[in-house]
Amino acid sequence: MAKTLKLLAAALVALLAAGCGQAATDTPVATAGNDGSWPRTITHAVGETTIPEKPLRIVSTSPSITGTLLAVDAPVVGTASALVTALTDEKGFFTQWAGVADERGVEVVYPNLEVDLDAIDAFAPDLIIGSISGGDAVANEYEQLSDIAPTILLNYAEPSWRELTRTIAGITGTEENAEQVFADYEAFVDEKAQEIHLPEQPVSALAYLGADGGWVFDPDSQQADLLASIGFDYVGVSDRYTTQSNNGVSVVTPENLPAALEQARTLFLVPTGGPAPTGEFTANPLLGNLPAVTGERVFSLGGQSFRLDYYSARATIEHLVEQFS
Repeated sequence: MAKTLKLLAAALVALLAAGCGQAATDTPVATAGNDGSWPRTITHAVGETTIPEKPLRIVSTSPSITGTLLAVDAPVVGTASALVTALTDEKGFFTQWAGVADERGVEVVYPNLEVDLDAIDAFAPDLIIGSISGGDAVANEYEQLSDIAPTILLNYAEPSWRELTRTIAGITGTEENAEQVFADYEAFVDEKAQEIHLPEQPVSALAYLGADGGWVFDPDSQQADLLASIGFDYVGVSDRYTTQSNNGVSVVTPENLPAALEQARTLFLVPTGGPAPTGEFTANPLLGNLPAVTGERVFSLGGQSFRLDYYSARATIEHLVEQFS
């Protein structure tokens, strides 16, 4: 359990640290070629990059972005792979998009997020897309990557998955595909919302850290937005119970958790590297009188709910339907 909590804490620290201090203007936008023409000049987190032609061979150095590239059917030929955990397949592909990547022949460029410039060069990419945030950040290698191919680095921690999808589409010339993704997703949500019998409301979601307290997702987080989209009434925590808030997450100490979560009648725990620790949470004597605990309404939000993209958002909703249909 201690090892699990350490991994959980590390993942959450990465989530909060990613994108701290980044202004809204850091969100990349296509500043030329929006009419479908090329070249396109992209202003992004570390500079400005011109893409001369519509890319045909994209390498992703960020597994957290690869799913969005696949969702808009961008021509990804290779991706860095993550550490193998319960959230990935044996190659380090996140499970929500691993099957799609395999169908399209996407290869591992390098494993375990250990940047390998020679391996990237061997794929002969005409565009490299990477991250400045999280464990897959490659900001330090930006100049070397740019020597291989036009390189764009994004901060995936700040925007919603929809905003990131729109940004990726503008970079790769797949705008029509992105609009279809949004339309398909909204139709999917509308359909699934009819199948859910809501538990007692309102609800909150958090990543539980045991003796270190919890990190509660704010009402403006992607997780809260997903829950609200299918009918849940989401409630956040009061500022007086938090020690830090950033990127849609509020840090709550162990002694403040009972008061912070008292309004929620149903709670969702967000896993970050393994099963949600619902047993540990409900067994904590400090939390034993919470309405959600006494009413046996503490649930996992699903193994793919921590970092959302098109695929993981759909999987999370499917998980909720299975629990509450």
